[in-house]
Amino acid sequence: MARAFLIVMDSVGCGGAPDAAAFGDAGANTLGHIAQACADGRADAGRSGPLHMPVLDGLGLGAAIRLASGMAAPGLGAVPQGRWGAATEVSRGKDTPSGHWELAGVPVPWDWTYFPDTTPAFPPELVAQVCALAGTEGILGNCHASGVPIIAEHCAAHLRTGWPICYTSADSVFQIAAHEEAFGLDRLLKLCADLAPTLHAMKVGRVIARPFTGSCGDFRRTANRKDFAIAPPSDTLLDVVAGAGRATHAVGKIGDIFSMRGIGRLHKGKDDAELFEHLLALAQGAEDGSLTFANFVEFDSLYGHPRDVAGYARALEWFDARAGDLLARLRPGDLAIFTADHGNDPTWRGTDHTRERVPVLCAGAGAGPLGLCAFADVAATVAAHLGVKNPGPGRGLI
Repeated sequence: MARAFLIVMDSVGCGGAPDAAAFGDAGANTLGHIAQACADGRADAGRSGPLHMPVLDGLGLGAAIRLASGMAAPGLGAVPQGRWGAATEVSRGKDTPSGHWELAGVPVPWDWTYFPDTTPAFPPELVAQVCALAGTEGILGNCHASGVPIIAEHCAAHLRTGWPICYTSADSVFQIAAHEEAFGLDRLLKLCADLAPTLHAMKVGRVIARPFTGSCGDFRRTANRKDFAIAPPSDTLLDVVAGAGRATHAVGKIGDIFSMRGIGRLHKGKDDAELFEHLLALAQGAEDGSLTFANFVEFDSLYGHPRDVAGYARALEWFDARAGDLLARLRPGDLAIFTADHGNDPTWRGTDHTRERVPVLCAGAGAGPLGLCAFADVAATVAAHLGVKNPGPGRGLI
């Protein structure tokens, strides 16, 4: 029986979203601009030369970028040997839950709540609740920020006072950073879990625990991050596949994004390298008729938000090589789809996600263009391949 592997390269957009201007992102193009920077010699730290992604380019990556944005990405232009297209999101957000839910067949039916880019960013009653739950007299941060800089700014005060570091971004999110030993990991996770219902009722998409260790001059964020996300408003692809009696596997933060709904087994790891080993093992041994849904977050967290172009290029090239290992393990009849949930152009201003179309690259379904499609079409395509009910409004592409 056929198997399906849905693989999300977190933030690996390809430009061209028709509503990008409404998000302040007209012209953003994660893949296109990284490829151009590589060709121009502006991404040579730890690598050199044009962006080298022969496996995904062979499936149609360069063609998908051209279709999405009209940009010819230097170094990417192979004749596609897979099915390829570019998907457009309809949900009114450029965030992780919106992108993943819609890829799984459920466009977001509401407007998310975003905190203003002011200091303070959070309403006094929310701050008071955080303090009451944390048992502290105040919080640190209370603004829009990127994770590493705000920890560096407030680390000493955090260790001195015990106050949690709270911050947000252009996404619908409330993030809390705290030291695993000084504040306590279990205490941080409980704080986020207890706070989540209030924020979910406000239609804030996620509360994220951001633990770190080490000294203020040499701290590091750990793999114990946990997202407390709003549950999807209706059945997703995972629910439908599980409801049909099939095995479902979640790799990485998929479990958090979908509140563990429809997930049979969760496979976690300390980094993307470890997560890919899980994916390879599932390609080798996942059950007939199963769905494996994977997220690789480090493109976004380590390179997109910090605006590290060379680091992002290195990660793409590493991932492409591992994708070749994955394709070699697929069985006849398997379908593997590589896509993304939003953009995060490391050449763009600021530190936030960018509104973009995303590539849709299919291995195991012949060759040819899929054209411009919808995020929800990905779910419909996987559902058709597995012979289960389509969970949402999408149409099968193959």
